[in-house]
Amino acid sequence: MLNFDKDRFIRIQSGAVSIAGEARSLMRALLSEGVERLFFMGTGGVQLLTLPAIDLAQRYSTFPVSAAYPAQVVLDPPAGLDNKAVVVIPSLSGTTKEGVELMAFLKKRGVRTISLTGHSDTPIAQEADHNFTNFAEDDTSSESFYLQTLLIVLALLAERGEYDGFDAAVAELQLLPGLLADAKAAFEDKAAELAATIKDETYHIFTGAGSVWPEANYYGMCILEEMQWIRTRPVHAADFFHGTLELVEPGVSVFVFKGEDALRPLADRVENFARRYTDCVRTLDAASVKLPGISAQVRSMISPVLLATLLERLSAHLEVLRNHPLTTRRYYKRVEY
Repeated sequence: MLNFDKDRFIRIQSGAVSIAGEARSLMRALLSEGVERLFFMGTGGVQLLTLPAIDLAQRYSTFPVSAAYPAQVVLDPPAGLDNKAVVVIPSLSGTTKEGVELMAFLKKRGVRTISLTGHSDTPIAQEADHNFTNFAEDDTSSESFYLQTLLIVLALLAERGEYDGFDAAVAELQLLPGLLADAKAAFEDKAAELAATIKDETYHIFTGAGSVWPEANYYGMCILEEMQWIRTRPVHAADFFHGTLELVEPGVSVFVFKGEDALRPLADRVENFARRYTDCVRTLDAASVKLPGISAQVRSMISPVLLATLLERLSAHLEVLRNHPLTTRRYYKRVEY
């Protein structure tokens, strides 16, 4: 496999799953202390990676769980951001400027904080009331953050008596790192072929619904736009027929992401339409990934994890074929803004 260290990958994703027990104990303690609201506040793409867990919480529970942008919060905080709230701040580097400013802002308001970082000796990790550090880098961070935020929400639901399958789900998720590595290997040839097909294309529409919509948005914005300088148009499948459909014509690339949850029919609808009007429909389907030992219920929760792990293979080939390393930037962390 191109530029892939299997042992490293499994170690990192196993580290993400390993927070399960501590996350549940923490949720139990926070609820006993009177916490009434949970926020996820990340900057850039990492915030998108929290959205499937937030959506899961909103479908299972009446407990308020929501998202907010740190840069916006410090200027105009949402209601309820007080000592009855807990804020989860994901930051791979642990040094994200907006996250550091948010941490200081929250401390002044007496808000409890949980950080998810890739390094423990960083401002965001050290200033948080509670920290989970799991070393990862860009090529492994998506799955790691998806899994950690999922486990935090499942722990919350379990402690509130709204989800009774926590232990069983964790047992299945412990199998996942190795299965994801196998999925990458199975997808390698297809990833290489797809990368060769699209390497010179300059524009893509990305769409999806349910838990995979954030991954469609993330891959378009954070990988192709930021790391490959390719223009994209991410659009939720529910909105596709209220504007973006008029851009579909022969030669237009449409990526359709399909999950295994109740909103899959929205992606089916877009795919069926797009195939009538363009010859460049690329479908990535979480259901195509073989996961022995993983139940249908858990599969429905991890569709974005599966697609992220396949798409990393596409990225690995794209950067080589386009002679454009994924680390290349013109502006990000290179100029003042």
